[in-house]
Amino acid sequence: MSEPAMSKPAKANPERMKIMGVLNVTPDSFSDGGRYFDHGRAVAHGLELLAAGADIIDVGGESTRPGSVRVDEAEELRRVVPVVRELAAANAVISVDTMRARVAEASLAAGAHIINDVSAGLSDPSMLTVAAESGAPVVLMHWRGYLDRASATFHYDDVVAEVISELKTRIDEAITVGVEPKNIILDPGLGFSKNAEHNWQILAALDEFVSLDHRLLVAASRKRFISTLLSPEDPNLAEEAAKDQATAAISGLSAQAGAWAVRVHDPATSVIACKVIGAVTAHTPGLEGRA
Repeated sequence: MSEPAMSKPAKANPERMKIMGVLNVTPDSFSDGGRYFDHGRAVAHGLELLAAGADIIDVGGESTRPGSVRVDEAEELRRVVPVVRELAAANAVISVDTMRARVAEASLAAGAHIINDVSAGLSDPSMLTVAAESGAPVVLMHWRGYLDRASATFHYDDVVAEVISELKTRIDEAITVGVEPKNIILDPGLGFSKNAEHNWQILAALDEFVSLDHRLLVAASRKRFISTLLSPEDPNLAEEAAKDQATAAISGLSAQAGAWAVRVHDPATSVIACKVIGAVTAHTPGLEGRA
């Protein structure tokens, strides 16, 4: 007689996965550049994201799309800080999406709660010091350089193993500077120096990233690898609504894996996906309360 199958142990993630809504205060972001560049529109959209189910608003003033050119620090501060201040006054939980320590510091002073640095402190070495001294949670994303010159960094022999190894290096650096381990959030960097196949391999291995014992943020929303899946002949023809539906499917997978949060442009569809996962896990022995 064969041995009975062992049930998969529950992951230690009793909280519902959070939804981080994207607020690009930029004229050139890949998905919605220019829509919310105006201060009033940006604040209004932030409130709309909250009403649609976002738990956190991620405010960014600099595009990181492939081929983007960096704005100067003064312009990034001008774009971001007033929006952060006004949304904080409305009791929003805010993360600031920036690679500059000074922008992070000014945003925290204006009411932001989380630093989201796509370079994990590699772009501005002072960033990790700001995170350590402020005690703010910090997102460390896997990053191999600015996307205006990242095409040469796409090679991986084992993308999952290499991304995990490089994230561990950033974790060690953050802790050495004084960041509390509990304040470290990891992001595998979907779409950054990775092709579509790399991205799908990472998504298939979310359990491995969750097992690193730091909170995991998954940021797939509307990225080109989704457009390529939906419209292989011409990714530019992929409709926004379809991209949001695909993103919601990834949000469901992320919740099932035990991710802390997903970063999305359309919170409503991801909220629905997470409700479905929550209903399933509530009826799965050993997983009750997970999603």
